Amino acid sequence: MPAQTAVAPARTAGRYQLDTEGCRLDPAERAALAKAARTRVPRDTHAVFDPPPDRPDPVGLLEEQARTRVPELVPVRWGRMMVSPFTYYRGAALPMASDLAATPVSGLAVQACGDAHLSNFGLFGSAERRLMFDVNDFDETLPGPWEWDVKRLAASLEVAGRDNGFPVRPRRDVVMATVSRYRQAMREFATMTNLDVWYAHADATELRAQFDAQLRARQRKLMDKGLTKARTRDSMQELAKLTRTVDGRLRIIADPPLLVPVDEMIRDETERTRFEAALVRLIARYQRTLETDRRYLLQQYEYCDMARKVVGVGSVGTRCWIVLMLGRDDADPLFLQVKEAEASVLSRFVGASKYANEGMRVVAGQRLMQASSDIFLGWQHVEAGDDGRPRDFYVRQLRDWKFSIEIESLRADGLQLYGELCGWTLARAHARSGDRIAIAAYLGNSDVFDRAITRFAAAYADQNERDYRALVDAVKSGRITAEPGI
Repeated sequence: MPAQTAVAPARTAGRYQLDTEGCRLDPAERAALAKAARTRVPRDTHAVFDPPPDRPDPVGLLEEQARTRVPELVPVRWGRMMVSPFTYYRGAALPMASDLAATPVSGLAVQACGDAHLSNFGLFGSAERRLMFDVNDFDETLPGPWEWDVKRLAASLEVAGRDNGFPVRPRRDVVMATVSRYRQAMREFATMTNLDVWYAHADATELRAQFDAQLRARQRKLMDKGLTKARTRDSMQELAKLTRTVDGRLRIIADPPLLVPVDEMIRDETERTRFEAALVRLIARYQRTLETDRRYLLQQYEYCDMARKVVGVGSVGTRCWIVLMLGRDDADPLFLQVKEAEASVLSRFVGASKYANEGMRVVAGQRLMQASSDIFLGWQHVEAGDDGRPRDFYVRQLRDWKFSIEIESLRADGLQLYGELCGWTLARAHARSGDRIAIAAYLGNSDVFDRAITRFAAAYADQNERDYRALVDAVKSGRITAEPGI
C-alpha cells in the first residue's frame, strides 16, 4: 500500500490572535461569551479523537520536517525517537499538531507553547537567583487554542505512565489530577488582578514547603537532591565538562557527532577565521535585542570558541551552536546557546507568526509565557547560514541552573504530583496572555472537561503507539536511516 500523503490539512479557521480588546469587557460579559462557546463546543466533545481515513502519514510529516535540517544529524533524531513511544512522542510535535487541528476548540486564544509535553517543564535560575519551575521550551510557541497545549500535556502523561509500566487506573488518576489542577488554577487566576497574575510564579523553595506534607521520604530526598543539583548546573560546570586548555587557550572538546568544535568542522584556517569573524558580528547585532543593562554585561565578555551541539529529541538536526565567552579571566566563563528557529509546527494550522523573524517569535512567546526569562534571551537573523540559506536564531544561556525531572524514575504518585505542578504552571502561562475569565467560565466547576481530556489522552496514546511502530517499521524497511544510542 502506498504511503499516505505527508501534507497536513489546513484549518478552516483563520489566524489566532491575542485579543486585548476582549479583555476590556466586564467579567460578566466575558463569562457569558465563554458559556455561549460551551453551547457551540460542549466540553465533553474534547474526549473525541477520531482521525480521518486520509490522516497524513506521521513518518511522512517528520520526513518533510527533516528536509531543512542538517542531513548528517537526521539519523540521530530518528535513533532518539525510536527508543520508546515516549521519546517518539517528544519528537512528534508536528504530527500531533496535525491531529489536533481536527479536534474541537472553543475559539479562545492564548500564547500557546505548541509542544507542552511534560519534559518541556523544569527548573531554571531567575535573574534574582531563585530557582523557578516553568515551561522551558518555546520552539513552537504561537498564538493558538489553549486546548491544544492541555491535550499535549495530558497525552504525554498517559504515554509516560505506559512507558513506566503503570496500570490503567493510576495512569487515569495522573491525567485527571493534572487537568483538574489546570482547571482549578485557571479559575483561581480568573479572580485575580492582572498584576497579580503577572507576578505569579512557582518558586522551587516555596514548592518544596508546599508539597512537603504530600511527599514521602523517598520523594523528599529526590526533590532535595534535584534542587541541589540544579544550583550546580552553570557555566563553570560546563567549562570543566566541555573544555580543555590547548596551547594556553581554552578549547571546546570534540565529541562527534553530538559536539563538534568549529575548527574541526572548518579545516581551512582562512575560512574558519572568516566564519568566526561573522559570528562575532552576529553576536554584536544580537546584543541590540537585549535590554541596556544586559547588553552592557554581555559586552564585558569576549569570544573564545564555538561548537555545533546536538540537543533534545525534536530539535535534533536544527542548527544549534554553543559559544564560549570569557570575561575577567578563564574562571569567568559564559556559555551561550545559539539555536535555529524554524516556523512553528502550529503555523500551518493557525496562521503564520506576525514576526518576520522566527527567533523573535520564540523570544516574544517565551517572555509572554514565562514568569522570568533568561537575562541573555535574544534573537538574530543571518542571510547565509552554513548551507548558504537565510536562517533565524534565538540566543540564551546554555545552562543556568536548568534541571529537568527524570520522568522514568517517577512512581505513579510522584508523576501525579509532577503532573499537577505542570497543570498549574500551564494555566498560569495561559492566564498571562489569554482571557482567563472566559477560559475559566468555559471550564466550569465540574469535572466534565477533566474526564473528557483524560479519555482523549488514552485514545491519543493508542495512536502514538501505532505511530511509533510505523517509525520502527520505516527504519527496518530502509525507508529511513536511524543512528540508535547517540
